[in-house]
Amino acid sequence: MAQFTLPKNSKYTEGKTWPKPAGAANLQEFRIYRWNPDDGANPRIDTYYVDRDDCGPMVLDALLWIKNNVDSTLVFRRSCREGICGSCAMNIMGGNTLACTLGIDDCAAGSIKIYPLPHMPVLKDLVPDLTSFFAQHASIEPWLQTETAEPETEWRQTPEERSKLDGLYECILCACCTTSCPSYWWNGDRFLGPAALLQAYRWLIDSRDENTGERLNNLHDPFRLYRCHTIMNCANTCPKGLNPAKAIAEVKKMMIARVV
Repeated sequence: MAQFTLPKNSKYTEGKTWPKPAGAANLQEFRIYRWNPDDGANPRIDTYYVDRDDCGPMVLDALLWIKNNVDSTLVFRRSCREGICGSCAMNIMGGNTLACTLGIDDCAAGSIKIYPLPHMPVLKDLVPDLTSFFAQHASIEPWLQTETAEPETEWRQTPEERSKLDGLYECILCACCTTSCPSYWWNGDRFLGPAALLQAYRWLIDSRDENTGERLNNLHDPFRLYRCHTIMNCANTCPKGLNPAKAIAEVKKMMIARVV
């Protein structure tokens, strides 16, 4: 029977346990993935203690508290703090989500475990390399494409036509869905993944777009579209409550309708 082991340099080790804040009575333990590409060492898990009486309610608040008060070398992305930009996407307690919208009290009891988004190269600590993710998004040409003359004011839509975009345009490209997809883990070099395909469907059904045929041609490939097996991890983890799997199924239906 075959046995598989991870490469030695990919196995994380127990890291440093940082001192508890003096005089704090209400503590929360955090175990955070750390990796520095410059020191040649294996990844490690550092342990921190946050004074809840001196910290905001969200996981991102705790990360900022650690960086400001305990360990300034901790690296992570963040920006809007409102669940809009998607910058602070990471794996918290085993699920992909946004650190700015997940409350500390909403995590399971005990230590809170934080890792970078899974199955992506890590640049440093909690920062994944999303170069391929954004290149795949760009490959579906996410902009309005028309052939008729540009109107003097704007491209008009009826309220009914506009409503078809609900549940699609809200995607913030945080990559939570794509990095939770097993099909993307194994075929990430060719399968576009849930986020890019949801965005593709958003343009396919936009009443103002006039390049449907070419968009479908771009997706007609055994891997780019059809590696989706409707596992539903994408819908379960989306912090905006969207359903990429449903959007992908609708694209497949458009493919069949075109062939028929």
